Amino acid sequence: MWLYFRFPLSLREVEELMLERGMVVSYETIRRWCGKFGEAYGNALRRRQPRPGDKWHLNEVFIKINGVQRYLWRAVDQDGNVLDILVQNRRDKAAARRFFRRLMKKTRTVPRVIVTDKLRSYGAAHREVMPSVEHRQSKYLNNRAENSHQPTRQRERAMKKASAPWAGRSGSCPRSAVSRPTSGPAAT
Repeated sequence: MWLYFRFPLSLREVEELMLERGMVVSYETIRRWCGKFGEAYGNALRRRQPRPGDKWHLNEVFIKINGVQRYLWRAVDQDGNVLDILVQNRRDKAAARRFFRRLMKKTRTVPRVIVTDKLRSYGAAHREVMPSVEHRQSKYLNNRAENSHQPTRQRERAMKKASAPWAGRSGSCPRSAVSRPTSGPAAT
């Protein structure tokens, strides 16, 4: 059961791993175990998580979900641990304030320093929600948060390739060898 909670595996993949180790267990049994023992195991995992650092890097990025532009807000501590992720429709003061409050509620702590890019809504929300915290705004200091967006961007690029007009139809890609004209004499 711990495999299902600890790693991004499906119930059937856990069933196959158990079979390789000599245990014959169906995926339905694993699902029932997860329902029965999963909450206690999840709580134990959360208790073992390290405390977040006192320096938080905050950033937002544009993403498209079902063709609609959204903003993915992300908070990372100085060690690179992702503290929270939130998808919102807006990128204004209210959205930043909502993200700050959610972040402090989830981590149950207040940082010593927050580092953001130069988006003005961060400063406005910072003055309102946590005025005692030092706020550093710089294009270059926030690399830790920028780098944490890379896996999201890589998945997004992979999804775009899969939804290309020629994806899934062999030989119909404009750059495939099948659709290239031959350079030899014309067949008559």
